[in-house]
Amino acid sequence: MGSLQVFLDRFGPSSQAESGWLQNLFTFVHQHLSPCAGGPAHCAAVDQSAAGEPICGPAHSINQSASGASCDQGVCELSVCVVEKIQEQSCLSSSRPVSYRPLSVSELLSQQHLACVSNLSWSTNQHRAWAGEAELSLPGQRALPRVSLLLIGWLREGRGGEWRLADGSGSVRCELTCPSPLWMNRLVFLPHWNYIPHDASGRDQERGHLELIGSPELLRPRAEQGLAAGPGGAGLDGALSVREAAGVLRNRVRGQRVSVVGQVGSVRPLLEVAGSSFFFFCLVEDEQTVPVLVKDSNLWWSQCVCVGLRVCVTALRVCVLRGWRGNNVLCVTDRSQIHTGYTQHHTHTLKQTLEHTLSGTTHSQPHTHSEESEPPPPSPDDHLQMDQEEAEPEEDPVQSGVRIKRSRVISYQGTVTEVVSEGAGLYVLDRKVGLCLAYQPPGRRKLRPGDQVELHHVHFLYRPCPDLPPSMLCCCLGSSLRVTAFSRVGGASCDRSCPGDGVLPRLLLQNNRGVDQYLWTCHLASQLAHSLVPAGPHHPPLPQCVCLLSWKLSETLWTPRGPGPRDIYSEMLDQPHSCPLDQYQVDPCVPQLLSVSELLQSLSSLLPPGGSGLSRSQVNSALSWSCRTLTSDPGTGDGLRPRPLLLVGVLQLPSERSEFRQTLQLRDATAAVGCVATETREDGGQRAAFNTAWIGSLVCVRRFAMVTERFLQSEFPSCQHLDQDRFISHRSGRVYLQFSLDHLVILCPSVTMVTHLRMKGAEPGSDEEESSAMKKRRPDEAVSSSVTMTTLPEGGASLPCVTMVIKVESKGGVAWRNTGMGRDGEAGLELGFSATALLIGPVVSWGRDPRNEPMMEREAGPEREEKVLLVFSGVAARWFPVLQPSSVYRLTALNTQDPSVLIGSSVPGQRGAELHSDSSLQVRSDWRFHTLTRPLLLLHTWTQTPPPPVLTVSQVLDCRSEVVSFQGRISERVGLMARKGRAGHAHTGRHAHSGVRLTMCDQSGRSLCVYLDLSHAPYTPGLLPGNEVLLSRFLRKISRSGGVYCSLSPVSCVTVTSLGDSCRLAPPPPAPSMHLAQWASSRCVQAQVRGHLVCVLHLQLQWSCCRCGSVYTQVCSSRCGSSSSGFRSTAKLVMDDGTAEAHVWLSGQPVQTVLGLADSQWEGLQSAVRVRGHIQGTPGDPEDVLLRFLLSLCSSDVISRQLSLTCRKRTNQSSAELRRFSRGDRDFLTRLAPPLQLTCTHLDPPTC
Repeated sequence: MGSLQVFLDRFGPSSQAESGWLQNLFTFVHQHLSPCAGGPAHCAAVDQSAAGEPICGPAHSINQSASGASCDQGVCELSVCVVEKIQEQSCLSSSRPVSYRPLSVSELLSQQHLACVSNLSWSTNQHRAWAGEAELSLPGQRALPRVSLLLIGWLREGRGGEWRLADGSGSVRCELTCPSPLWMNRLVFLPHWNYIPHDASGRDQERGHLELIGSPELLRPRAEQGLAAGPGGAGLDGALSVREAAGVLRNRVRGQRVSVVGQVGSVRPLLEVAGSSFFFFCLVEDEQTVPVLVKDSNLWWSQCVCVGLRVCVTALRVCVLRGWRGNNVLCVTDRSQIHTGYTQHHTHTLKQTLEHTLSGTTHSQPHTHSEESEPPPPSPDDHLQMDQEEAEPEEDPVQSGVRIKRSRVISYQGTVTEVVSEGAGLYVLDRKVGLCLAYQPPGRRKLRPGDQVELHHVHFLYRPCPDLPPSMLCCCLGSSLRVTAFSRVGGASCDRSCPGDGVLPRLLLQNNRGVDQYLWTCHLASQLAHSLVPAGPHHPPLPQCVCLLSWKLSETLWTPRGPGPRDIYSEMLDQPHSCPLDQYQVDPCVPQLLSVSELLQSLSSLLPPGGSGLSRSQVNSALSWSCRTLTSDPGTGDGLRPRPLLLVGVLQLPSERSEFRQTLQLRDATAAVGCVATETREDGGQRAAFNTAWIGSLVCVRRFAMVTERFLQSEFPSCQHLDQDRFISHRSGRVYLQFSLDHLVILCPSVTMVTHLRMKGAEPGSDEEESSAMKKRRPDEAVSSSVTMTTLPEGGASLPCVTMVIKVESKGGVAWRNTGMGRDGEAGLELGFSATALLIGPVVSWGRDPRNEPMMEREAGPEREEKVLLVFSGVAARWFPVLQPSSVYRLTALNTQDPSVLIGSSVPGQRGAELHSDSSLQVRSDWRFHTLTRPLLLLHTWTQTPPPPVLTVSQVLDCRSEVVSFQGRISERVGLMARKGRAGHAHTGRHAHSGVRLTMCDQSGRSLCVYLDLSHAPYTPGLLPGNEVLLSRFLRKISRSGGVYCSLSPVSCVTVTSLGDSCRLAPPPPAPSMHLAQWASSRCVQAQVRGHLVCVLHLQLQWSCCRCGSVYTQVCSSRCGSSSSGFRSTAKLVMDDGTAEAHVWLSGQPVQTVLGLADSQWEGLQSAVRVRGHIQGTPGDPEDVLLRFLLSLCSSDVISRQLSLTCRKRTNQSSAELRRFSRGDRDFLTRLAPPLQLTCTHLDPPTC
């Protein structure tokens, strides 16, 4: 090869390594860059020939051999030029960079799978310093590794305005910060570049691109084209100013071509509408603005123009833009060219950034309802461009904390430090400023951490979303974003919460919504991804359904509020600027989504206030059971968080490992939690959840209460030792939720829920609200169907089965039963319960599972009173939460056509089935129950039997039955300590209580005590003050003192029917008001009495040791070593209401009230008693001054006044006794009732 030798001779003697390097370089140029190789090289040769360059352009007058010789000569000259450029850029002055090798574009795309950087002019120390600086600025990121590769090719125009580097093997997309138009179609050598083999999300491996971190070196610069003249007289000599061009726009002349010189004031993003791509940029001069429309083959200009650059555009014509209300714009033509750099470059820089907005004197806003002040508006000296001033906050008419505000239009430059959600267009700049690009079309290149960006005409918003940075920048179609320096670190890792397919921006384009709503929806999508998508090392990309769910949920929770369809031309070109980002809503109380695991971690201490007056036994008794209820909405009580909370999960039946076997559970990908759920009856009242259609539905719980119950076995010496865990021998806690199904939003219904909603909407007489609610939900079901397929599989739809319609009349409670099927050494104990059901019809065979389809005529038999006892044990006991009395169900046995599996001794079979002798039916683990609501039933089956009667508390107190079923509200709950050697069954969690005492009341105020034995049953959640419960088949008993109470029987069942507000517990109904004589003959335990205070029979004041209860002066009298004591006061009063007399016992604060002492006097009395330890006052003539004061106080007129008390009967009531009275010479013998013995529970303020 003669040309190769000529090429080597040009560089003189060389070492073997340098000689081989030169040969490889020459071969590369010949194969990929010479016109002999064809492709882009051939085109480049033609261009260079036309420009007067001597690189063997093909000529038809030259023969083949002459053409080959010319080609070899051109390869040699080009190779020499390449070597010279490499030598100029190399950091090695005395030798050639033999470690660098040329690489074709095809080899780069196929072989380089890791992001890398190449910089020919760097030394090793320079690269280390560069990498260290990059990693220091972005902790946790790795700098791009260095490679020794050389890239040479032509810069070409690609599709949609792309710049591409091409050689004979292929082309690759190039990203440039601010390229010169003169680089287009030129052969270049790239000494400084980054290569990203895929986009930042890690997907789409064919989207590799180059990032030019330095200017390319032009090989064989061509002669500059003349700038003085242009086609149609539109050259630079006749270029118009912006002011003159504005006059041309107003007076349009057909066929006129003009050239315009001006400074770029704004650059609009590149859009594609109806298959046509275009973008605008505006030239400004003083206050004049001229819009320029660029399209077709000039789209590559979009990377050449940037704000502040002075340019000249030739051969422009005036056209009418119909989409912009018929206004005129300047439009490029096929002959148009853009020229930059022919005059002094505009040196404007953004010296003032958003930090100037965030610093300085605080600007107070009138009518501001938030405690936090906002950043001040920019001063006139700032370079932050502001088109709109912030308006005064407007208060929302519904929510007092909501404000409508106006954004500011500014300019900003900073560094991308975090990619929050690439698919949603969310980033963080400088670790404190958020960036939203969703209102712009997605760019070809995704931003990466470390990118330095420059933003112009961007909207500044303050606190539009509490889950994102307070300061947010949002780009609209009038904003421009330019990367001024590419990142030095590798691409961002694939984030499960950042879908890269842009689902949310597409939904935003279809349904224009407020920016505050969109930002909250994006954060919601990331939270749903965490709570619904299982985590793992090889997790799949985030499914689109999570984004669709977040959008659907936000539509449900937010009131539709949008500016209407977007006018893209007005948004880009109107002056003054107007777009959807002008206004936004600030709401500090927007809902917050938590996963179930995060909810369970938000527990707080349940230790009660110290209470210095509590003794050792009182402290440990109070701590043995404690409960705290926190609501999801802080506006309705003690909140879990400052903002309302949301939970998203799937409602399921309890599993064998569930802590609560009597409740439903809400499960997501992180954890599961038990749920005490109720729903609304047809008459508007509340009842326990009974509809099985909720099982398997993906729901959002909008309002709930989290209940934390803790059981503690402790031996605290006093309340001062509560922070010492060594006194706790055993502790256990239970966490569950309470909510009504009316507060759920169905995100993805189960198959049975779809049927339920369809039939609910078709029910005759249903109100319009239900129908409209169903219509609102139905269109979204198809959107979320993929979630059902992935998270809620429901097999068995096409399997044959037999069914039977039943109506549950009663059910027993869940308890540990000996089923004789012991496993794992548990002596055959399994959870189980039984239910009595009325048979509605015969057993029916089906070819497929009918689930909860409407009831057929063949499923209903003649009216009869045939019943069956359903026995549930083991896995089948999971149906306990949804089987409720008076509800109708379809019992299904899958994968069989044998009716006998559902037939009891008195059940009529079909097809000659043999009858069983036993009327009970053992429910198998694979059988299913489907609720048939009223619209699904036949008319005569709905009215077949009336529901069983349910008594009130007052009726239970007055009746004579031994077994009762009644409903009431819990007013008090007290845990009963386990006896020695009976600390609870192993299955109950070994809590300290063997039972619970509930005080039930009704609207009349009468109360009843109910005792529950928990030693052989799992713990029942929801037994909290304020909740209403249904107690079925309880034993009614009479105490020794004549009081009525109820206790648990083996067939009893406790069901929570209505949830009270445990955080703002309403006071229980007042106790009935009675006269003392009437109360003495009544069985009422608690009542209100009003009478006259006659005297004080007994008064005792004492400082007691908190550990042992002995008298305490300076030390404990029993020498127990305790250093803590408490003050206690007790008194016994005589009260008379005119009908009878009563002795009332008081303790604590009521004693001070009865004695009429002020707080300072009471404290002084306590100090006086501390010296002696205790004092006891009885009638007499004492010599002690303090005792004399107390006795005189007890007999003074101060205490002789009317009192109103709420009291409870004491258990030690005396019976009537015979008394003899003598009057003169006569004796009288009569039976007198002793005074009532009462304990005061509440003392109303005394009246004079």
